[in-house]
Amino acid sequence: MTPNPSDTVFDRDTDVTPLGDGRYSGRIGRSWWIVRGPNGGFLAAMMLRAMTRTVDDDARAPRSLTVHFLRPPQEGPVEIETRVERRGRTLSTVTARMHQGEKLLLLAVGAFATARESLSFQHAVMPEAPPPESLADPRQPSGMPFRERFEERWAIGDLPWSGGPKAESGGWIRLSEPRALDAPVVTLLADAWPPAVFSATEMGALMGGVPTVDLTVHFRTPLPPESVAPGDWVLVVFRSREARDGFVEEDGEIWSRDGVLIAQSRQLAVVHQADAPR
Repeated sequence: MTPNPSDTVFDRDTDVTPLGDGRYSGRIGRSWWIVRGPNGGFLAAMMLRAMTRTVDDDARAPRSLTVHFLRPPQEGPVEIETRVERRGRTLSTVTARMHQGEKLLLLAVGAFATARESLSFQHAVMPEAPPPESLADPRQPSGMPFRERFEERWAIGDLPWSGGPKAESGGWIRLSEPRALDAPVVTLLADAWPPAVFSATEMGALMGGVPTVDLTVHFRTPLPPESVAPGDWVLVVFRSREARDGFVEEDGEIWSRDGVLIAQSRQLAVVHQADAPR
């Protein structure tokens, strides 16, 4: 039986409470922790919830979300301050800031717009991958609560720390609790897979995690997609083409099983070489 959205850990942990004047309260717990703090996609999903409430128009769906990560939150309460910068005839531009005490943690800009008649094509091609039912679960104990929130089936690229020839990785993923694939979940999935750079490095080559500087998600189809039921797998693929000066970029795609491009993502992240002077 599929739980109601409000019954899932994801919905409870990303929920925000209106305080008035575009302000919302939330709480950061340990359920989505990675190395130094909560996962960036989880935080971005919380920001998107607050921004969507501020827009308050179901016809204006999220089209683009960009989040800059200034510092990792600590466990405990946070406050999100939102503002509609402009509400046009079909598009609203919204900003948001997440604070914890006096510290500014995140900055976000989102575009929310109605659908319109336009040119339509899809030149992107879904990567080839075996069906998830034919693949084994590759996960090993990691000590990260975040990884327990998903089921994964590796299908594209080399496994982490294998020193492969390309920084490319992907496979099938879904939340451990069946959940409709709405915009907050898509935002989470855009930052849920192990970084592609891990596939092109060997164990011990990097120090710590790969903290995100900024994350952009473009939502490319109406959500939830008609062909994706709660609990269905989606295919993700992530590629990095350049690592330099302590930073690496990563481009991502999220696909339905029937070949619909659900979302595209791009992020810049910090990468620390283990033997580099600090």
